[in-house]
Order: sequence, then structure tokens, then C-alpha cells
Amino acid sequence: MSLAPATIAALLGPFDRPGAPGAALLIVEGGAIVHRSGYGCAAVEDGTPATPATSFRLASVSKQFTALLILQLAERGRVHLDNRIGRHIDGLPDYAEAITLRQLLSHTAGLPDYEASIPPETTAQLRDADVPELLRAAPGPLFVPGSAYRYSNTGYCLLALIAERVSGLAFPDLLSREIAGPLDMRHTLAYVAGGPEIPRRAFGYTVGPGGVARTDQSLTSATLGDGGMYASADDLARWDTALSTDQLATAATRALMFTPWVAAPHTGSHYGFGWFLRRSGGHLVAWHDGETTGFRNAIERCPARRAAVILLSNRSDSAAPQIARRIMDALLGGA
Repeated sequence: MSLAPATIAALLGPFDRPGAPGAALLIVEGGAIVHRSGYGCAAVEDGTPATPATSFRLASVSKQFTALLILQLAERGRVHLDNRIGRHIDGLPDYAEAITLRQLLSHTAGLPDYEASIPPETTAQLRDADVPELLRAAPGPLFVPGSAYRYSNTGYCLLALIAERVSGLAFPDLLSREIAGPLDMRHTLAYVAGGPEIPRRAFGYTVGPGGVARTDQSLTSATLGDGGMYASADDLARWDTALSTDQLATAATRALMFTPWVAAPHTGSHYGFGWFLRRSGGHLVAWHDGETTGFRNAIERCPARRAAVILLSNRSDSAAPQIARRIMDALLGGA
């Protein structure tokens, strides 16, 4: 491996502490796993160790799976990316009726953040199906659809609803049938309370002056399209491999995910469909991070070098995205 073990140990040192929340790291070079390690605890209360087989809440790393499910439906002629979303979802505010799936996928729809319209008295977790109603309570669009970029959890919740209504399957079942099942991703699921338990689950934590506190769920932890998936680093390595083959979708369909459709200000990247895109060492790198209460995650992949860095962590103060980028840039000889 081109990255010294001592360098990795130094970067992951904050996670490598007994009795503290931890992380799982997996590095792929040339299509082969060259580093696989776990640090700290998946469950602090009983000392369960975090490993690459542990399932972490992915947060926004989930968006790439939502995007592919929509692209699969488009490949099969079930939807068109330039369909207006009002064709698939009832009850949207008038301004949203003309927004297209393409605009949702690329964060160019101009939708307001549904989180800003959550009533203050809300105690029950929200679902994707609650988002249209929250949009009706929102002030209005942020900009004319297609005219600008703004990262949008709202858009990916609506994409999950569209995937359900077109396929006739609940989102967790669609994910299992189309992606997790075919790839033997045994520790991957879109989690729904009361549904299948999360295998080898990591719980989220906040580390502060008073010690370690479990902060595992929030009001928006049950929306699925924007961030409700759980997966292990091992499973994400299978996902990375599949994205270089025709197992899940044709090369033309997969290329849509990694086309830089729009500049994403403040990230130094562009956005494709479900992925940010940047360059390092002269190579295209597709990446996404994920942040939610108790979790910080990142995946970076360089198709040309068949390289990937997957870092999942279950603590709110984690620098997982920055660490993953440093490792990928070191692998590629980038800045």
C-alpha cells in the first residue's frame, strides 16, 4: 500500500481509544482491499467493538443509493429524468409541480429545506411521506428550478417517494431487491422502526466535557431518501466494486452519476447525481460525506485507479470526511 501504516495510525488515533465511540476504515487500491480496520466501540455501554462489518448510519452517503434506484427506473423506462415530479407526487405546492427528477438529483430544484418547516411541538420522527405537507407550509422556492445549486435533503426525500410510487415497493424493499440483495450487502438496509433490526449496529454518540452521551436519533432520522440508510464498510466496498461493472446498471446509466452537472460552491467540487466530483492528482474523484446526530462518514472513490477510501464513524466530533480525503489524496499523489 502506498500509504504508510504509521500515517494511517496517526490519522485514526482519535478513534483508537478503549471505551469511546469509534470508526471503521477500509482502503481499496487497484480493486483490492489493502487496509481494513476498526477502532473504538460500536456500542460504548457494553464495549462492543467497531469493525468494518459494523453497520453505521450513513446519513447523506445514502443519497447515492437513492440516485441509483431512480436511474435504474429510468433505464427501464419507468420514469424519465425530465418528468415533472407532480406527475408522481400529489399534494405538492403549485411551484413544485414543474420541478423535474433531474433537478432533484442534481440539487438544482430550488426547494426549501423541509427541516425549517417542522412544527416546534413535533415529537414523532418524520418520514419521507411527511415532506410534501411540510413544503406546503414553507415560504416558497429558493430560486427558479434549474437556475442554481443548493444542496437539498428535501429533494432526495421526494426522490424516495417517487421510487416507491413508480416501483410499487416500500423504499427499504426496493433497496434490498435492487442493490443490497444482488450485491450480498448483508449489513445494509433502509432502517424503519419496527422493521428488521440493524445487524451489528453502531450507535451514535457525542463526546463532551461531561463524557460520552448516546445521541443516536433525531426528528429527521427516519427519512430514508436523504439519509436513512445503514451499511458497513465491507458492504460499501462491494458497492464500490459494483459501480465499475454492469451488475446494477449499464455504463451509460452509471456515467450519469459521475457527470459534473453543476458546480457546488463551498465544496470545491461539482455535483453529479448522488455524488460530489473533484480532481486529485489529475484524476476524477467521486465523493460524499454524511453527517447526522452521532455519526460522521465519508466515501471517496477514484474509478481510474480503482481506488476507494471508506471511513464510517459514530461520534459527532469526528473529522471522518477530512481524514478520508487526506488518505485518498495521498494515494493519488494529489494536493
